[in-house]
Amino acid sequence: MKKIVVLFSGEGSNLSYLLQQLHKKKLEIAAAITNNPEAGGIAIAREYGVPVEIVDHRDFADRETFDRELVKWIENYSPDLTVLAGFMRILTPLFAESVRAINLHPSLLPRHRGLDAIRRSWEDEQPEGGVTVHWVSAELDGGEMILQYELEKEGFESYEEYHDAIRRIEKEALAVAICDVLKCD
Repeated sequence: MKKIVVLFSGEGSNLSYLLQQLHKKKLEIAAAITNNPEAGGIAIAREYGVPVEIVDHRDFADRETFDRELVKWIENYSPDLTVLAGFMRILTPLFAESVRAINLHPSLLPRHRGLDAIRRSWEDEQPEGGVTVHWVSAELDGGEMILQYELEKEGFESYEEYHDAIRRIEKEALAVAICDVLKCD
């Protein structure tokens, strides 16, 4: 069975979805790694018996030192793929060159790279928004695209409705992309 390591920073909703849909069914989530000792996803991973590693970026002098340590933790689990699922860190080329990883981004790249992408997508003039899963590269949100899911903005009455819809489709997109890459179906 193929193994993945999931990186996350927050509440763990994407991690939870992957655990429910894929773990021990189509693949094994060998570990969940967070940079945030307060992340809600820690408890979720532990509920499923998945090892959790906390690598707090604030304990490191710079991004490259943090990335070097993060790579070591990932390599301990020998994953077939590393999945960034709401991992809120800008990674250095050292990470991109060392780890086979994909990232979930809540906009139709190349539009709205970086932070606050859902809001920027909602406010732009385009009739659709969506999510992208792409390979991690040295360029922020610039790696080769694996897939995109589009969502028409017409019909949403508020940013909150749009935001919630993006959050729903991103989970499915990430699971589909993982299985496309790993051929786990």
